[in-house]
Amino acid sequence: MDKKLKVVYIIDDDQVFIFGLKKMITIRNLCEHIFVFGNGLEAIEFMKLNLNSPRNLPDVILLDINMPIMDGWQFLEEYTSIKAGLSKKCTIYLVTSSVHIPDMERAKNLEDIKNYLVKPITLDDLEAVLS
Repeated sequence: MDKKLKVVYIIDDDQVFIFGLKKMITIRNLCEHIFVFGNGLEAIEFMKLNLNSPRNLPDVILLDINMPIMDGWQFLEEYTSIKAGLSKKCTIYLVTSSVHIPDMERAKNLEDIKNYLVKPITLDDLEAVLS
């Protein structure tokens, strides 16, 4: 990869998945900083605090759908309301265990979603997403 990403957000409550994902990102040196949030609320509050701080805003968000407190869909609603004020554009991938067809269709209809990836993802999948 010629140009490494600066910041990747992992928004997921599955600690095993997060551990593996961070390990893959680190092994391949795919980004400089990884921020992990256990639910959408933690992530959206952090983004609001850092609206004008591009070094803390993501280039890519890897977002789970099913989480406590604020799920991925709710996060996307909040993200839509703040994205115009962000000092950096980011790309969002849904990374979820949901193979529910309505979830996949819903994701296709959202302009902020780049792609829908079903867990588990491989290192090749991850490199394709983060390159």
